[in-house]
Amino acid sequence: MKNMIKTTLSAAILVALPILTFAAGRSIYGADNRLDFFESAADMQTLSDSVVSFWKSADIETLNPGGVQLKTEKFGDAMSLCPAEKFREQPIGAFCSGSLVGEDLIMTAGHCVKTAEDCANIKLVFGFAVKQAGAEAVTAMPASEVYGCSKIVKRFLGGEPGSVNPAGQKLGPDYALIQLDRKVTGHKPLEINRGNIAKGAKIFVIGHPVGLPLKVAGGASVRDASKVGYFVADLDTFGGNSGSPVFNASTKKIEGILVRGDTDFVQSPAGCTTMATYEQTGGRGEDVTKISALSAFIPALARKSANKDYVNVDSSELAPGSIPARDAGQVRFQ
Repeated sequence: MKNMIKTTLSAAILVALPILTFAAGRSIYGADNRLDFFESAADMQTLSDSVVSFWKSADIETLNPGGVQLKTEKFGDAMSLCPAEKFREQPIGAFCSGSLVGEDLIMTAGHCVKTAEDCANIKLVFGFAVKQAGAEAVTAMPASEVYGCSKIVKRFLGGEPGSVNPAGQKLGPDYALIQLDRKVTGHKPLEINRGNIAKGAKIFVIGHPVGLPLKVAGGASVRDASKVGYFVADLDTFGGNSGSPVFNASTKKIEGILVRGDTDFVQSPAGCTTMATYEQTGGRGEDVTKISALSAFIPALARKSANKDYVNVDSSELAPGSIPARDAGQVRFQ
């Protein structure tokens, strides 16, 4: 494997995503659990409505009146995929994923947006998904579903100047909180878990693998929760999933942010590209930044019950600004 930070899905896609020879391995764990929006359960669709895709500003064309068109290319063509590969006919174009965690606050991976210049040159889009069976992915939408990045509120990525890794670890958390150019309408902020997650916990992820329309992938669990700032899981994720929210299957609250993982693609004997697969317990696993690494920077959501208003917050949590993060490592950044 080689170091990889996912930046774009364009003509350089074969450089942006690692491809090994077929003999190097056989980043799907067990069965391929990825589902399109329309295939997922109603509660998953509700959560998906608050997940965004990241786009370069230049890849969003303004239409009149008040609409936009996403610039995409076909997945199979861009990657020279083998004929039987899943989703090969769908469009790609997004480069990262994120989730709405405040009225104008998006949570993502720190390597998805590094500088103020990056912030100024990205757009965050709700609704890039296949909404109905037999339908094409939604690539034209109202301009109201597209938001700009106003500023980076908080960001951390190990391996950069000033970062420190925890003793005995080469990797750690990787996160960013982005303030949008306006408050979001029509989508609700998602709840986060302000406690801890344990080994064996059942989880699922929602995001944009390889820049595809939104996918929901369950059937996963936490392999190792002992790391400082992140945990390891057997999620079916790819480059483009960076920043995707990872949820607890029981509570439906966010437990973390998908940030890096194993090799995505391998070259088949026929000379075409196929997705890398592993046994459910095989491979290195996928790394997820623990929500506790940044929860102190996420405002609590006020909730109304029949009797009172209340705020779900754990006052015992410490600000994580000094928590060390990862170095580059020999892994693939989602």
